[in-house]
Amino acid sequence: MEQIDFKSAIERLRDTTYKPLPDKVQISVPNAGIHLKGGLKYFCGDNARWNADYEKIVQWLTDNKGKGLMLVGNCGVGKSLIGMRIIPLLLNHYCRKVVTICTANELNKSPDEIIRDHIIYIDDIGTEDISNIYGNKRVPFAELVDAAERDGKLLMFSTNLDDEHLKMKYGDRVVDRLHAIVRKVTINGKSNRK
Repeated sequence: MEQIDFKSAIERLRDTTYKPLPDKVQISVPNAGIHLKGGLKYFCGDNARWNADYEKIVQWLTDNKGKGLMLVGNCGVGKSLIGMRIIPLLLNHYCRKVVTICTANELNKSPDEIIRDHIIYIDDIGTEDISNIYGNKRVPFAELVDAAERDGKLLMFSTNLDDEHLKMKYGDRVVDRLHAIVRKVTINGKSNRK
């Protein structure tokens, strides 16, 4: 019985719609901890506070292993500041990557525009309603998760919801896929806004 050479078979199908393994976005920011602290200092001035959980973000920035980033935590712990302001600057400067940045509500208003991009940050996932565009009910975040897994998109997002509440909002299938395509970082602590 002849054995298939999978590598050669995949190569022969390169110019077709067959995509067994999407090219994942690799991130590597040198001295990521110094730069993350510098970003916090720049945006917060003397009010900048380092949270020990930020070290997990530093690890992701140093080598994301082809995975996106899921920032989870209560309000005011720095998720949006880091995800919407600091990470896009670091990825642009050190990795020459441009991040599409939007809120969950903006994703719902223009899902097709955002989902077609390859590197995406969505703020406040879980706060949006079901999208209703010209009478078509959609769940754009679920569509984005599917596209990220299928096409190797780099998906980054923040949420106040834990896994159980994400499952209630988007279903088991979406949360299961998230575990495969993103690194989850939970940021504990009280709000820095007080």
